[in-house]
Amino acid sequence: YTLWRTASGKEVAWVALHCTAGDVLIAGAALAGSLLLFGTEDWPRSRSRRVAVATIAAGLGTTILVERAATAWGLWTYSASMPVLPGLGVGLTPVAQWVTVPWLAIWWAHPLKQRT
Repeated sequence: YTLWRTASGKEVAWVALHCTAGDVLIAGAALAGSLLLFGTEDWPRSRSRRVAVATIAAGLGTTILVERAATAWGLWTYSASMPVLPGLGVGLTPVAQWVTVPWLAIWWAHPLKQRT
């Protein structure tokens, strides 16, 4: 993102806090919706993979929409070093985040004896 080089320290801190809070809200809503649709009383012992896939899909879809809207509206821009996914016009970093972080969080929540 270009703001890391152009914004003041205070602005960078605000954006980091604001975007982190937004990511937490997206993650929480995606997980809650996935649990409503696919969760069981025995979750995460059962259906953890189904919940993970649904959570990642919901979070990823929301993130793609937010990133596209924000860059189209000029709320932020990608720096030249940000790889942008062809056809989506979305940076690789937010997409990679939404594939890895929820998967790792659900794996961590899964009972240890079933991780192997």
